[in-house]
Amino acid sequence: MWDEFKTFIARGNVMDLAVGVIIGAAFAKIVDSLVKDIIMPLIGVIFGGFDFSNYFLPLSSAVTAPTLDAAREQGAVFAYGNFITVGINFVILAWIIFLMVKGVNKLRTSVERKEELRPPEETPPAPPPADIKLLTEIRDLLQTRQA
Repeated sequence: MWDEFKTFIARGNVMDLAVGVIIGAAFAKIVDSLVKDIIMPLIGVIFGGFDFSNYFLPLSSAVTAPTLDAAREQGAVFAYGNFITVGINFVILAWIIFLMVKGVNKLRTSVERKEELRPPEETPPAPPPADIKLLTEIRDLLQTRQA
């Protein structure tokens, strides 16, 4: 079982997946910061200074705090503003991934077209098998004796 596990881990696919997950997590943090620190404040300024992250509905009468973090300490809240922020984050991340896949596909298509347009390389013919070569020599000898 240990050998099977080592074989599984050593496969290129697993290592590629691990690298992809790590880079994806780092990329998600970058996009999350982009949304929270740049895009959402700009949206707040454009639409009157409100902040989506503090939009919530209290689910208990004990919740009276004006900010989401303080309200969560007081009780259960329905944090729809945070959900909107995460939704925008997802749309941006999906758009970036779409553009990346589109770019890779365009690059692959370009490479494939270049391969199709390239004239085929002429390979020298393979030498004849030994028996054919021997028969050819015998034929040539017979022709020279008859002449």
